[in-house]
Amino acid sequence: MRWFRRLSLRARLTGVSVAALCAGLLAGGLALIAVLNFALLRTINEDALDTAKAVAALVEQNALSDPIPVSPGMQVQVVDDQDRVRAVSATADRLVPILYPDELKALSSGRGTVIGGDRIGVDGAVRVVAVDARQGADTVHVLVARSTADVAAGIRLLRITLLVVFPLLILVLAVVSWQVVGAALSPVEALRSGAEEITGRARTDRLPVPDSSDEIHRLAVTLNDMLRRLDASRARQRAFVADAAHELRSPLTTMRTELEVAQRLPDDTDWPGLSADLLTDVERLSRLVDDLLLLARADDAATRPVARIQEIPVGELLSAVASRYPSVRVSLPPAPVLVAGEPDALSRVVANLLDNAVRHASTSVEVTLSSEPSWGLITVTDDGPGIPEGDRERVFGRFTRLDDARARDAGGSGLGLAIVRELLRQHHGTITLGDAEPGLRVEVRLPKS
Repeated sequence: MRWFRRLSLRARLTGVSVAALCAGLLAGGLALIAVLNFALLRTINEDALDTAKAVAALVEQNALSDPIPVSPGMQVQVVDDQDRVRAVSATADRLVPILYPDELKALSSGRGTVIGGDRIGVDGAVRVVAVDARQGADTVHVLVARSTADVAAGIRLLRITLLVVFPLLILVLAVVSWQVVGAALSPVEALRSGAEEITGRARTDRLPVPDSSDEIHRLAVTLNDMLRRLDASRARQRAFVADAAHELRSPLTTMRTELEVAQRLPDDTDWPGLSADLLTDVERLSRLVDDLLLLARADDAATRPVARIQEIPVGELLSAVASRYPSVRVSLPPAPVLVAGEPDALSRVVANLLDNAVRHASTSVEVTLSSEPSWGLITVTDDGPGIPEGDRERVFGRFTRLDDARARDAGGSGLGLAIVRELLRQHHGTITLGDAEPGLRVEVRLPKS
């Protein structure tokens, strides 16, 4: 079947349609011939049986004439038990019975059999029906023979007609099927041409959508949605790479400048101070690279469940992370709050929020844990300048800094809140920003275990 798979889809569909049509016509033709042959033979048998019953009635009434009047094409004999012919129709033999003695004995009254027509001088097969009748004290047998040559000739003519008509019909329907399949597949060809043009020109065009409401229309809509998502993903990737390159360039440029100056003026260089500055820049680069890797893994795992899900006591996690920040105060409820999640990821969420709060707070940062019916609520409040309401969604974008110069000097890369949102999305949690008096209030909700 390899040759069949090498054919075009249009040729394969047309071939399958024509093959199914041929099978259907063949089955229908055979069924037609069989049914017609059965119906005609049954009609012949019923006519012969009616004639035999009528002749038997005449015999019993002793009103039988000689020759016996019958319809053309029939031969009638009245035969006694000694196989003697007592009466016949005009065309029947007066001496030799139509059936042999053993055939006549084996045939019950009202039944029929088929014999060769050469026995009674006709062409083709002959249907013979026997009916018993009483003639005085004797029993006689009325034999009616009717040729089936007309039926055979009609069936033969029907076969020849079907053999001539069916190929012509198949040819016509094959041409029609080729045209219909081609018309049905024309939207697919349009999709292929559109996809080839998009690939060849590297453009963000869309595939043509047919006017129909069938599967091809839905396929075109789905493919266009996929192309739209791919375009958006490429745009985000290009923006992400550009922002990452920009962020990495700044500390690298600073480090290179410091090293070049130290190399030109080795005697005037404060080497301990230079090493401290370089270490600060290296730490900043390390944090930035770690943040970029974390976001890349988050994008890759966006459709996968979080690994190492376990029951986490949030209070202990908050206390452990907050212990790194002397200015952070933690308020915990009396009863432990348990959430489902991955410990390292949730620790990173809390650490990023505290880094952001401590960086912008004027004096202090407060972290509060409370319990809701289905959620564990973490609230981080600082007394810093806060975030304007119009910018509270924008700050979750990658490399977003409302005060770029101040955030860069403070060591921020603009990825902290983006990482927080990605990690919370994986944990089916939420984050919202609100006003504090004064400052910013951040609320994080995590599903309980």
